[in-house]
Amino acid sequence: MIAWFLAITDQLLPHDLAWLTISEADPRSIADGRLVHFRAHDRAAFGGTLVAISVLYLWLVRFPLAEGRTWAWWLLAVGGGLGFVSFLSYLGMGYLDTWHGLATLVLLPLFAIGLALARGDLHPPDGIWTFVTAGAPPPVGSRAWLGRALLLLTASGMLVAELTIVTIGTFVIRVPQDLAFIGLDRAGLDVIDRRLVPLIAHDRAGFGGGLATTGLTVLGCVWCGRPSRSLWDALLVAGVAGFGAAVGVHALIGYLDVSHVGPAIIGTGFFLVGIVLSRPSTTMRAGV
Repeated sequence: MIAWFLAITDQLLPHDLAWLTISEADPRSIADGRLVHFRAHDRAAFGGTLVAISVLYLWLVRFPLAEGRTWAWWLLAVGGGLGFVSFLSYLGMGYLDTWHGLATLVLLPLFAIGLALARGDLHPPDGIWTFVTAGAPPPVGSRAWLGRALLLLTASGMLVAELTIVTIGTFVIRVPQDLAFIGLDRAGLDVIDRRLVPLIAHDRAGFGGGLATTGLTVLGCVWCGRPSRSLWDALLVAGVAGFGAAVGVHALIGYLDVSHVGPAIIGTGFFLVGIVLSRPSTTMRAGV
């Protein structure tokens, strides 16, 4: 919610301003404010992934983990570990977000202790290979089966998108659509302030890490979880938050390049069709 607030208000945080060598007014004047809007669009999308992850983690803890399902424990461990490790990628960009670092230091011990305590209540079979076993797939060719397939495809696409964001958007910072929207190439940004690019890369890395964790979590929940009203509700809320923020913010700031926002729109379409087709019957139980 804080990330969304920062995106909506175009706030520049104190430690961001302290990192830059230019004044607070300068970033807002660059390219008629499009640089600030570009950062806001990364923050909004990042906030959407955090809400999605939170909702899905609440479902994992409340239902499958409470029943001692090993796959749920491993999904939390691997997905959460991926999200926390993504923080380390910021260090290679030359910019350390102290606020993000503090939040990580607070949450990581809680997360690790929670996993350790929950480990003793797991039922066999044990091991990370429990990911391989599908929960309760619908009959092949059925409406629910097609919906499940589309949700799995959506989650896989999110993982591919994350790899693209990290390898291109974070380290190269030369995505033509991004530069066209900002109105400056990397050399132009460096002339204004050589610390601008690491700051932008930090936002992009945060979104990439959140997207990877969300994609992996959706993939694990849909593949391993049994169809239920609670799972469907969690996926619906997570999808609306994640895709709504990612697509909606582009319309708000006027970043409407089809080649850039198109994949997100296609992913949203796959998700919506998948969630409609996989909608459980009214008689289906609420749990796992």
